[in-house]
Amino acid sequence: MNDMKACIFNIQKYSIHDGPGIRTIIFFKGCPLRCSWCSNPESQKSTFQITWDKSKCINCLRCLNGCERKAIFLNHGNIQIDYNKCTSCFNCVKFCPNNALKIEGEYLTLKKIMEEVLKDQDFYEESNGGVTLSGGEVLQQHVFAIKLLGLLKEKSIHTAIETTGYTTEKIFCDFIKNVDLLLFDIKHYNRQKHFDSTNVYNDIIIKNLKTAINMGKHVIVRIPVIPTINSSLNDAREFCKLLKTVGAHDINLLPFHQFGEKKYELLNKKYVFQNIDQLHEEDLLEYKNIFIENGFNCYF
Repeated sequence: MNDMKACIFNIQKYSIHDGPGIRTIIFFKGCPLRCSWCSNPESQKSTFQITWDKSKCINCLRCLNGCERKAIFLNHGNIQIDYNKCTSCFNCVKFCPNNALKIEGEYLTLKKIMEEVLKDQDFYEESNGGVTLSGGEVLQQHVFAIKLLGLLKEKSIHTAIETTGYTTEKIFCDFIKNVDLLLFDIKHYNRQKHFDSTNVYNDIIIKNLKTAINMGKHVIVRIPVIPTINSSLNDAREFCKLLKTVGAHDINLLPFHQFGEKKYELLNKKYVFQNIDQLHEEDLLEYKNIFIENGFNCYF
């Protein structure tokens, strides 16, 4: 079992966010949603990716010449990867003299991840912290994650997940058995607008949210507040209507930011929120007050 592997794109230590106390965050690759504002676009694809930093590239073309499968090529002056040809030899990265190419994602075993996590067990105990599984969407690799959660609970480590809740009800129920805290994202209250924004409908998401609450799990609903998507005061009122029906209480508002903008360039992907102003807490005070007036514990 310790040889099971998952595709991970980051392990962040000593985090004081995404759950109580000092935490280690395990970022799983792969997500069924395609949120146009996603701050971690490298998390959407379930396997590794190679990013290219144009500002570091010296146009030596060693990466092209070193690829026997010709999986790396120039397109209008930009380096791109044909993943249908790529064999994961990573010679392109090895041959790059200026670190313009970087691998996003690696396959790690349960044993390796537990070794990393347990290095900081004393910090978890002293701060009432623990481990948070994030993504991407951790439910995309639920078999591995369920095993990992079980091992963490054997060590009496507090567990949290950041999730969209997008999976079957059976998988979701099995998954959250060993989860102490769910940081549960809701992107939109309207079914069609949710699809337009994320490429999936929200039916199963809402159902799983209600299931977690009914199971007595500690659930914090997180709403990314995105300009033109769900940022109006009427949007706040509609969110309140929905969240009352599922019995939610704690609401964490996440103002839109531009922290991930550079990543789209590295992945050679279009970013539709380019040049859109960030939102700040002071911009959303009226928005927040609507939740408070409706009886929710709402905070940034």
